[in-house]
Amino acid sequence: MRNKYYIIIVYGFRKICYRLVFLRRVYGRSDKLDKYISASVLSADMLDLGNEIRKLEKSGIDMLHFDVMDGIFVNNITFGLPVLQQVRKATDMFLDVHLMIADPIKYVKRFADFGADLISFHIESKSDVSETIRAIKDCGIKAALAIKPGTPSEEVYKYLPYLDMVLVMTVEPGFGGQSFIPETLEKIRDVRNMIIKLGLNTDLEVDGGINAKTAHSVIEAGANVLVSGSYLFAADDMKTAAIALKEGTVC
Repeated sequence: MRNKYYIIIVYGFRKICYRLVFLRRVYGRSDKLDKYISASVLSADMLDLGNEIRKLEKSGIDMLHFDVMDGIFVNNITFGLPVLQQVRKATDMFLDVHLMIADPIKYVKRFADFGADLISFHIESKSDVSETIRAIKDCGIKAALAIKPGTPSEEVYKYLPYLDMVLVMTVEPGFGGQSFIPETLEKIRDVRNMIIKLGLNTDLEVDGGINAKTAHSVIEAGANVLVSGSYLFAADDMKTAAIALKEGTVC
């Protein structure tokens, strides 16, 4: 019994530690927010995923971005629960799970149980937004709302007080390796301005075509969590590439 109790405490401690790290920031101004890099496992070598995760850890990557696609909400199929479960066993990294699925509320608890630290889902999905946010929070993890490039930023405003993060897609969701859509910068600015107006500490994540050349623009617009896949995994020195993303400088 003592050993079981110890395991529970250690697992809970991991969650608490990452929550504290994830939320450490100066209140209000977007230029003072801590910046985080979330590496998209979509670009990893899936036949060598264990070593790829070790590489992320050694390179100081803050989070692992886990894209879940169902072939319905987007025209692609990626990873499911068994893969997430194995990733959770392999690392203590913060798992940033992005559900690009038609009805995410049906799967929230299972993804939380299998190791997600944060779940983002799309406002364009079939699930009721408020109920899905509540379901995620009830699992004791962080909730994020994602929007496609064509979705008006105003649609997320009323949910901001209940979210830990907003994910602005800077490409059309479904496939990795796409080029950044410049028009999404205005959406990023609008969401960040509303976050500041409401006096919130909500993180603002961007995903799609993020590299050292586009990082400066999205950071300047108000993003503080940058998802990057092919740029990071193709880099000769991932640690240097991650620093370049945070600083918005060409590596």
